[in-house]
Amino acid sequence: MAARKEIFMAIFLLIFLFLFTHLRAEERSFDVKQHLSTVTRYGAAKGGHYSNYVPAPDGCIPIHLNLVARHGTRAPTKKRIKELNNLENQLQMLLSAAAGNGLSLHKVPSWLKGWKSPWREKVNGGELIPEGEQELYDLGIRTRKLFPDLFSDDYHPDIYTIKATQIPRASASAVAFGMGLFSGRGNLGLDHHRAFSVVSESRASDTMLRFFDCCQRYEDYRKNQEPEVEKRKEPVLDDITKSLTERYGLNFTRQHISSLWFLCKQEASLLDITDQACGMFSQSEVALLEWMDDMEVFILKGYGNSLNYRMGVPLLEDIVQSMEKAITAKEEKRVPGSYEKARLRFAHAETVLPFTCLLGLFLEGGHHGFKQIQREQSLQLPPRPPATRIWKGSAVAPFAGNNMLVLYSCPANNLSDEYLVQVLHNEEPIAMPGCDGLHFCPFQMFKDKIVAPHLEHDFNTLCTANVEEQTPSPESSKLSLFHWLFSLWNNDKQPRTDEL
Repeated sequence: MAARKEIFMAIFLLIFLFLFTHLRAEERSFDVKQHLSTVTRYGAAKGGHYSNYVPAPDGCIPIHLNLVARHGTRAPTKKRIKELNNLENQLQMLLSAAAGNGLSLHKVPSWLKGWKSPWREKVNGGELIPEGEQELYDLGIRTRKLFPDLFSDDYHPDIYTIKATQIPRASASAVAFGMGLFSGRGNLGLDHHRAFSVVSESRASDTMLRFFDCCQRYEDYRKNQEPEVEKRKEPVLDDITKSLTERYGLNFTRQHISSLWFLCKQEASLLDITDQACGMFSQSEVALLEWMDDMEVFILKGYGNSLNYRMGVPLLEDIVQSMEKAITAKEEKRVPGSYEKARLRFAHAETVLPFTCLLGLFLEGGHHGFKQIQREQSLQLPPRPPATRIWKGSAVAPFAGNNMLVLYSCPANNLSDEYLVQVLHNEEPIAMPGCDGLHFCPFQMFKDKIVAPHLEHDFNTLCTANVEEQTPSPESSKLSLFHWLFSLWNNDKQPRTDEL
């Protein structure tokens, strides 16, 4: 009996050591910087990996590239700077109240005592920070290395079209990318940079890259849904508020927790600080807060409503037209330098997220999910942790997140379709559910199965309010016209709400 007990105890000890070691390894491998939803840095989202190479079919060569990219890592906006300044005051009030009530502050993290917002002296915000510039500069260099034949021509704006929104961080990202893409190709400075053109449309009429600004139905939808989204967040925030109040002995409110989570994201993403605000949350709490953000993005910018992505139809149409022009140039055997080889666009998460949905990527349920979005059916919310999910803001649209659509020309005698489309998401080849899970989709199939279902309604039809909402009296019609004209002017003069 004694020998059996010893064996049993030895087995139990081995199991315990295995589980303990496994849990500690999981804790060490958990990096909060990879779990910040759309505030995640590009390098953290990529995890150091930049290409799972999927070779093109024999004889196929790239003839055109479309890029849709988000701006790089940016500073918090004016609105968010005010929130952090207010948090600074709120934390001091919490500490004073606790001390005044005779409570011990020994459980309070030392950093929190006397904390000052790093952005408290800033007047402006939202600009591209140096790390964000580097993200786009490096992306430009890698893009040229990935497609050397596409970028072998001398620069000309008709060969390499570069577009950005009028928001400074987007145009600055376009400049950083171009500096990397064309580095060593010019005569400016020791690094032989060259000048290049970046084109922007008016904010009031940019249906290509700021369709979310130009779609009245979407603005109405978002305004109506935001209170519902806040209600969905409440259970998560309430549970974590209770936990942190017990853990640190401070009388936290739901708003405190929301602001501390925002501070965590800013510190981790912009300052590489993970042991202050982020350190207040457990791994499971971070997972829930990340899911909360991803749920909001899903409802307001993703698959939560077909309008969210179908208003991006002008961008999708532009990409298909650019591919068709490239095919025409190829078949007419035009000489290099006489046709466009790349169309490069720089915008926002509100652009990249809907466009990714138009392509049917990051769908729970794969091909079945794609059929649902074709039928404009609502999709279930991403499953709550600890369940795993495909839809993550850190993967779909981190800072500098991007989609590349590469058009290949292939030998006609080897394949049934002479032209193929490949999608790279954040530089990684990704299978397309709408193309039967293929990595290289025949161009005609791409148009028929992915593009065509979205073209049943044009942008104006999608974004115009209901007819019954458009039958004002003659007097109000004149007033509405005045308000509409004023809003077009005002869109270019006033900053928008806090955008990604």
